Amino acid sequence: MRPPSYPPHPLQCPSVRDGDVFAAFTPSVLLDGAQVGRLTVRAASLRGDSHNWEGSCRQDAMTVARIGPPEAELLLLAVADGVGSAPRSHIGSYRVTRQAAVHLDREAASIHASLSARDEGELRVIANKAIAGAVGELRLGPEHATTLHVLLVPTDSRIRERVLFSVGDGGLFVLRAGQWHQAEPSDDGTLLDTRTEALPHAYRSVSAMVVSSEPGEVLLLGTDGITGPLTQRDPQFARHLADAWGGSAVPSLSDFLWQAQTRAKSYDDDRTVICVWEGAG
Repeated sequence: MRPPSYPPHPLQCPSVRDGDVFAAFTPSVLLDGAQVGRLTVRAASLRGDSHNWEGSCRQDAMTVARIGPPEAELLLLAVADGVGSAPRSHIGSYRVTRQAAVHLDREAASIHASLSARDEGELRVIANKAIAGAVGELRLGPEHATTLHVLLVPTDSRIRERVLFSVGDGGLFVLRAGQWHQAEPSDDGTLLDTRTEALPHAYRSVSAMVVSSEPGEVLLLGTDGITGPLTQRDPQFARHLADAWGGSAVPSLSDFLWQAQTRAKSYDDDRTVICVWEGAG
């Protein structure tokens, strides 16, 4: 893997005097993790090399939370990538991941039932209602433009289905037998090109896709800072992360952060990645 030309460490950072206090107080690295039953989560959001160089803040955001009642509990994993040309996208991405979780919590029982039935149509209806409600409640404008991907995993290990709600670039990969497989929502003809999709207004609908996974497989949810090099002709990068995250042991938080920081030439954007491992029963 050829390293980028940028230095491998943070340089400038935003100042309170720049007039954007939210940006000034946004850390360059966010690290999280959880153990929920047989599910183990590791999550990291990193300021990209280009933003380190420019002294601008991290525009990506992420949320890890449990939603729903005990009988229909879901593990919620969300990532958002603020659109670079939108001046307040870092605020939009931060706020929308959290408010989407609040609205999806209200729909958790219906999501759980629809997921058990693999009813993608009903899940799409629920997703559009919840995400539209979150955006409307936040009163986001075009200056807050951001993508959003939400993965919901039932904490009941008897249910093998998971659902991905998506608007925009980024998405879900499954590490199976040492190979990364991209999970792509089908285009029903109502969606814009995903390269142009973003909340709050530049999208037609939220896509919903049901996927199944088994213990031993790894689910990776990410923004395009990591899904780009996984997808676009960087086999060394993909192999490195498959080796790091496909072993018998789940990495510690510090190891996961170090691995998530693996640099790839031409990919200098913010990077947010959440991985889920499931232990055997």
